[in-house]
Amino acid sequence: MSPRIVQIADLNDLLRTTFLTGKVVFTQGIAALSEGDRAAVLTAVREFRDFTPDNDPNGERDFGSIELEQVGRVIWKIDYYDPDYRCHSPDPVDPQVTRRVLTIMLAEEY
Repeated sequence: MSPRIVQIADLNDLLRTTFLTGKVVFTQGIAALSEGDRAAVLTAVREFRDFTPDNDPNGERDFGSIELEQVGRVIWKIDYYDPDYRCHSPDPVDPQVTRRVLTIMLAEEY
């Protein structure tokens, strides 16, 4: 794996595990869950480590799918935007030109 892909994956992991280095967005379905179920979803996203070539073909660790008994299938995705959130970032490694957004949704909302 190239050093650039490793950098992107590390930046994505930082956002996903801490929720501190970008925006975290819930869909309406996640927002409508009970507080306990929403907390379970957030914990599952933070603890997700099951990256495979099938769900992470580019090695960026920017997508995951989790099955929770009380909620069902949850999908999360990290996207890279320019500083104004209008278009994709020209360089996902450069924090000067990139803002990360982690979106968490129910599978049926995808």
